[in-house]
Amino acid sequence: MTQRSRAPKANASQAARQSSSTLVQEDEDDSLFTQPSTSQVQRGLERLSPAQVELKTAEVVQFILVKDQKKIPIRRADLIKHVLKDYKNIYPEIMRRAARTFDQVFGLKLVEIDPKNHLYILVNKLEPVEAAPPVLNPSSSKMGLLFVILSVIFMKGGAVRDSVVWNILKKLRVQPGERHPEFGEVKRVVMEEFVRQRYLECNRIPHTEPLEHEFRWGQRADTEVSKTKILEFMAELHQQDPQTWSQQYKEAQASRQQAGTSSQR
Repeated sequence: MTQRSRAPKANASQAARQSSSTLVQEDEDDSLFTQPSTSQVQRGLERLSPAQVELKTAEVVQFILVKDQKKIPIRRADLIKHVLKDYKNIYPEIMRRAARTFDQVFGLKLVEIDPKNHLYILVNKLEPVEAAPPVLNPSSSKMGLLFVILSVIFMKGGAVRDSVVWNILKKLRVQPGERHPEFGEVKRVVMEEFVRQRYLECNRIPHTEPLEHEFRWGQRADTEVSKTKILEFMAELHQQDPQTWSQQYKEAQASRQQAGTSSQR
């Protein structure tokens, strides 16, 4: 009986370690690439025909569109390895053209959410972040689950222990240690899938026994999800004024101003 009760914690811990290890490996892979200078890009373009450059740009656009379907940020290292290959010396120009294609053809904005590790996502330009955040209008039950978790983290001050998240999910009749008919293995979805998609950050809390983890918003959540909408939703749910939560209100206002500034660029 005791052994069975410990199994889920071991599995969750293992999942978090594997996810963390994968992300570290990905960052190391990208460090092998050196950003070409303006003169190197110019020399590279001179060796290629306009048709070759346009074809390679189209391949990059297609690769990003396919990868984005799984909501996993696109790595520069993967673009170079699987698509650009011998064209990596004109990488900045290809990405500039790809961004223009997403903007003019698809109504999407190519956003680099992590300039240090060079991770990209696509954001719908036709619906500003503050107007229609994807998580507030979930296209799947998983996005609904994610919205609940992001809301808890935001209302709790930006960071929560995993035990807090699991207890709240239990109140919603979602058992973290069991397979859910819609979500599948809940802990795997939260600690691996959402983390890999960069909606969540999951870090081990040192010196805890049994081992605990802490959740925070990930880079994609900061880009896609409206804190103002979450606060309005919570205020309506509790029949309170949004300013009742002063810290969250200030943070939501700051986030909204920042989003407005970014959309004007």
